[in-house]
Amino acid sequence: MVSVPVEITINGRVFSGEVEPRQLLVHFIRENAGLTGTKVGCDTSQCGTCTVQLDGQIAKSCTVLAVQASGSTVNTIEGLSNGVDLHPLQEAFWNKHGLQCGFCTPGMIMASEELLRNNPSPSREEIRHALEGNICRCTGYQNIVSAVEEAAGAMGGS
Repeated sequence: MVSVPVEITINGRVFSGEVEPRQLLVHFIRENAGLTGTKVGCDTSQCGTCTVQLDGQIAKSCTVLAVQASGSTVNTIEGLSNGVDLHPLQEAFWNKHGLQCGFCTPGMIMASEELLRNNPSPSREEIRHALEGNICRCTGYQNIVSAVEEAAGAMGGS
């Protein structure tokens, strides 16, 4: 079997290894880096549970090959907090019960972080639009939108 060397910086730490050319980034994150916060949902880019930040932009890591991400910087849900305190989005999801069963939460939070970075004071409609690529199977979108609103306020927006 052919393997290809990759080196990816994930949450500030460099991970390298030999992977099959067809290995998805989500599997590299979970299996090679041991970071299981990023979930594998549908494997078809429909649900958004595998959303990460790839070179500063959100990406569904089930649509990116690990070899394509070699040399890139990835930030996952584990890299969002400072290791001591929760990120305001994580805190707001907790406070507003935006977690539901929790399976979609990492992808929702990573997509929301990009939204708030680009629009610190989004309307409820803008939040809903930004999260269109993320599916909550618990159908708890009201609480998720409220959590993003609360985080926006905590981060200096409104």
